[in-house]
Amino acid sequence: MSAEAADREAATSSRPCTPPQTSWFEFVLEEALLEQHLQKPSPDPPPVQLIVQFLEQASKPSVNEQNQVQPPPDNKRNRILKLLALKVAAHLKWDLDVLEKSLSVPVLNMLLNELLCISKVPPGTKHVDVDLSSLPPTTAMAILLYNRWAIRTIVQSSFPVKQVKPGPPQLNVMNHIQQEKELTENILKVLKEQATDSILVLEGALKLNKDLYVHTIRTLDLLAMEPGMVNGETESSTAGLKISAEEIQCQVCYDLGAIYFQQGSTNAAVHEKAKEKFFKTKELIAKNGSSSLHFTIDEERLAGYCQACEVLTSSSDDASQQATPYSKIHSCMKSGKYQDLVKIFLEDNLTLSLPEQFRQSVLRELFQKAQQGNDALDEVCFKVCVCNTVCDVLQGRIIDIQFCQLFLKPSKEKIDFLLEVCSGSINLESASEELKRRMAAFLKNLCLGMEDLQFVFMISSHELFIKLLKDDERKLLIDQMRKRSPRINLCTKPVTSFYDIPASASVNIGQLEHQLILSVDPWRIRQILIELHGMTSERQFWTISNKWEVPNVYGSVILGIKDSLTRDLVYILMAKGLHCCAIKDFVHAKQLFAACLELVTEFSPKLRQVMLNEMLLLDIYTHEAGAGASGERPPSDLISRVRGYLEMRVPDIPLRQVIAEECVAFLLNWCENEYLTMQVPLPLVQTNPYVKLGQLLAATCKELPGPKESRRTAKDLWEVVVQICSVSNQHKRGNDGRVSLIKHRESTLGIMYRSELLSFIKKLREPLVLTTILSLFVKLHNVREDIVNDIAAEHISIWPSSIPNLQSVDFEAVAITVKELVSYALTINANNHFWLIIQADIYFATNQYSAALHYYLQAGAVCSDFFNKMVPPDVYTDQVIKRMIKCCSLLNCHTQVAILCQFLREVDYKTAFKALQEQNSHDAMDSYYEYIWDVTILEYLTYLHHKRGETDKRQIAIKAIGQTELNASNPEEVLQLAAQRRKKKFLQAMAKLYF
Repeated sequence: MSAEAADREAATSSRPCTPPQTSWFEFVLEEALLEQHLQKPSPDPPPVQLIVQFLEQASKPSVNEQNQVQPPPDNKRNRILKLLALKVAAHLKWDLDVLEKSLSVPVLNMLLNELLCISKVPPGTKHVDVDLSSLPPTTAMAILLYNRWAIRTIVQSSFPVKQVKPGPPQLNVMNHIQQEKELTENILKVLKEQATDSILVLEGALKLNKDLYVHTIRTLDLLAMEPGMVNGETESSTAGLKISAEEIQCQVCYDLGAIYFQQGSTNAAVHEKAKEKFFKTKELIAKNGSSSLHFTIDEERLAGYCQACEVLTSSSDDASQQATPYSKIHSCMKSGKYQDLVKIFLEDNLTLSLPEQFRQSVLRELFQKAQQGNDALDEVCFKVCVCNTVCDVLQGRIIDIQFCQLFLKPSKEKIDFLLEVCSGSINLESASEELKRRMAAFLKNLCLGMEDLQFVFMISSHELFIKLLKDDERKLLIDQMRKRSPRINLCTKPVTSFYDIPASASVNIGQLEHQLILSVDPWRIRQILIELHGMTSERQFWTISNKWEVPNVYGSVILGIKDSLTRDLVYILMAKGLHCCAIKDFVHAKQLFAACLELVTEFSPKLRQVMLNEMLLLDIYTHEAGAGASGERPPSDLISRVRGYLEMRVPDIPLRQVIAEECVAFLLNWCENEYLTMQVPLPLVQTNPYVKLGQLLAATCKELPGPKESRRTAKDLWEVVVQICSVSNQHKRGNDGRVSLIKHRESTLGIMYRSELLSFIKKLREPLVLTTILSLFVKLHNVREDIVNDIAAEHISIWPSSIPNLQSVDFEAVAITVKELVSYALTINANNHFWLIIQADIYFATNQYSAALHYYLQAGAVCSDFFNKMVPPDVYTDQVIKRMIKCCSLLNCHTQVAILCQFLREVDYKTAFKALQEQNSHDAMDSYYEYIWDVTILEYLTYLHHKRGETDKRQIAIKAIGQTELNASNPEEVLQLAAQRRKKKFLQAMAKLYF
């Protein structure tokens, strides 16, 4: 008997499965709830929650005259509600992926039971005893759906589930959650008991080899309207949605593979069955294509299953065991062949087939083994970490802090291996310019971070370094000088005239249109268009691809060109150029724009200026993504063109706002503050909001080192940003006569919208500019009256401390903006300790204490060479230390609290003693005593352990007090050195715990 058990049997045994004929009540109910979703020409999928609503209404118990609770009545209303739930599921084509994501186990169990009922599956019959081949197609498909869901639910229940943080306690909600949990557990218990039967049903389905049908809205309607048709069309081989035999086999094989894989944790031999099913699934997908499936399969998950099965079922034969990188790594870790493991990682740096998460998990496992006493693994950990770091560099990811820790003390052997990995990870002949730039920047930064010139010479004299950097750049690096390197003029006009290339003979129009869509060669595009226009003059070929988009301000000008060939050519060249620019294919974008410029120069001064503007934007993008990313200043010609664009006063030229935005951001990023502050024309400041914002930012940054009274521009910038973040309030009188207040989040009071301001700021890279605007928003956030925890920021004192009209500021939007800005800033420089402190303060203010500690510790680590030097006092202020103390306290790490109390300028004995009195501590407790240098705290610990009778811990505290370097008679320098050494060890231990 299936999991419907007694509840379904009781609900179905006393009534016919077929709903009655349609009545006015049924008609009204269907129209009200489903017409808007199912009857439109192209309806959106109805919310799956409709199923929940229908089934909950249908399963509500009734109360009789004696106030006794009765089972749900089997009346017309409840039968119609269940039918509507089935219709919603039919509209979704019975896709279990969709249904499982949105419906709980009890609701989906009820839905599939109703499907079994309406499909004429006899109640109480074991599915394993039924011959599927003798059943009507819809009935067989209903049994398959139910048993597939049963298997999938068992597999899903074996996965760990992240616990959701409970909200405020509400009795009715908690009761409902508890009831649903108990009901789910009961259903799972029944499903697991019947798992063997479900597997046999699905194995039998693989032998069917015939198409099946599942109920659709139409077949359900036929069942509802004409009960006599139940044995007619609705059960014939042509009714319902057809599911081919191959699709059924594919899905059933996948589900069987998943349950076999899950059972393999207790019976390893079952993994062979799982492997067979998964590989059969792959074959069927390869044969039929995944797009033809009515029920989709997660191919990435399938590939993961296949790889896991290959590793788990590998034979002793080396050839089969080493089939994939995963199985090779598994074998090396199992056998201890760690040098072979390093070789695999080095080879993968070229192919990049291993995911980042897998690489990190292997490294973590090696670190754990090394910490357990296997010193020989220290070198292996370093080598694998280097391989991972070089892989991260090539893929544009941030360098992991573990590499920085392992490279604190470089040696000749370490640098030799690093250079070997770098050389083996990039093929200079086939590598893209982007990869070469990343590798060159990594090696340059490595040199700049080293103090020993001998090691710098080892890197700078290596063959790879010489090939990646020019002679001048290498020399400048060693001499630590910054000079501009010679640049190639990319604006050279092509020698060949655009109209000098003849068109070829005509070919089929469809083939030519296909070539036109794919080509990015301007000369080939012109050739194709000439041929197409020679075949037909009625088509507008700029419309053949919906991917060709030109801004509206340009479109009206281009489409006004009278000659159809020229119009098509200009539109397509510009659209393709803009697309290449968007995907950062700047080489082809340059070619397309240059060809378009040459073309329009001959007949349209307006379009000529448009193309010059777009080529300026392209040159900005090219520099910022190329030489600018490694710190090279732009050529003076480019800066002059940017200034010229901002000062341009040509009438009737269509302009894109993004160009002005990028130009101002470009000038700010390259510290052209003098121009923005003193030389930009006043009319331009008054008419262009981005220029005004740029001028205020530049002036504020310029005056930052000056006295407070000279910071008038800071006040002006403050007022502009406050106005942008203000909301416009409107009063509206409702039907009841009351006046309500309406707030508009995107206010038109400022010079631009807040979203536009945020978009502009995310184009900035100059640290001082980012710090300035970030400190402004932090100050604006702190001005709020109900703020509990202030956020600290650099230069925060230059901003006004109050706002005349607090109610007008949208502080919720300000808080969101601060979070977005600091996240963006850390992508520019993840080692800026002031930005890291802001991020930590944000987490602290939102009660995310573990994350806050992570960033407080990271801020200290990046400015102290991982705590090998003293953390500057302006980073670890008393406020930061107190917040770290509170974080540790709320995380129940009370010994850490006591140690951190020593870091304050005046030791907080009250907090330290109170923390040490706590017996339920989640930290290492007595193992931290070696980090305490304050004798008073150690004496209190001795007294506390003596009072509690904790002899062992008392001896540890006495041993800590007895260290000679803590003797109060020692000189002050000795005591400070002892304190500093303990600070360093404690902070490094904390960093390993929270990083």
